[in-house]
Amino acid sequence: MRVVDAEAVAAALDWPRLVAALRELFACGATVPSRHVHVVQAPGAEPVTSLLMPAWHGPYYGLKAINIAAGNAARGLPGLHAVYLLFDAATGVPLACMDGDELTARRTVATSALAASWLARPDARRLLVVGAGRLARRLPWAYRAVRPIEEVQIWARRPEQARALADEWRGQGLQARAVDDLEAAVRRADIVSCATLSTAPLVHGASLAAGSHLDLIGSFTPEMREADEACFAGARVAVDTDEALRKSGDLIAPVAGGVLDPTAVVTLQHLARGEAGGRQSAAERTVFKSVGMALEDLAAAILVHRSIAPAQPERSSPPEH
Repeated sequence: MRVVDAEAVAAALDWPRLVAALRELFACGATVPSRHVHVVQAPGAEPVTSLLMPAWHGPYYGLKAINIAAGNAARGLPGLHAVYLLFDAATGVPLACMDGDELTARRTVATSALAASWLARPDARRLLVVGAGRLARRLPWAYRAVRPIEEVQIWARRPEQARALADEWRGQGLQARAVDDLEAAVRRADIVSCATLSTAPLVHGASLAAGSHLDLIGSFTPEMREADEACFAGARVAVDTDEALRKSGDLIAPVAGGVLDPTAVVTLQHLARGEAGGRQSAAERTVFKSVGMALEDLAAAILVHRSIAPAQPERSSPPEH
């Protein structure tokens, strides 16, 4: 069994290939049982949410264990830690143990980029990133794999974090700057991508421009929200999995309030298979909400495995008689 560290995972998951791998597996489909959710309570500490996420397709079976600790920000630690195990589905033999943090971060933002390939305007050039954590720092690069992003703005609750990340991006060749006025930045953005752990709406529908695309990565529980109900009014809405309608506070509230018709929400599988269309017009507002699913992890893990596995020797031709 190979142990694949974060650096090797990142090297294997370049954005164009990862977006393509996700598109392919969403179209093919995979067996994705319900995730197991456990609340781990250590003495004197805030609870940790632990998820076990299995999936299998073809010759591969994968399992991710992911721990989410909202209190880690105060400790100066990332809020998410994970490990991914990939097995041979026919024999159960372990093939690889991968850094799940890097795999999760990359597949999450690449899934948003995949959604944007159907939902964002083809000429979308101005990206607003809301948040400055592990996911946020990767968003511009993933989006540039599918849209001609030229300008990136970033807002965060801690302005110094936004400024530091904007400086980092500029050093890497992006036209990037931190902003203090979130509402004004939302109004001029072609794509607004939220990657926070907020429990109250940060983006309001009244501020979204016609033709804009809203990407909501952060909330994964009924108590978490990054957008208000007005963001969904009159918008075309897609999700990575229909579980999002039950798990995400961003969707639960507008559905309960009659703002969002759940039967009109499409999944990435619908889009990948051509069973539903993406953006219908340049003026249409679109929203993508992800909560993460094991199919996404499996697509990324298979790509990593195929990238690092030694080439198999060609089988010799059978002798002629």
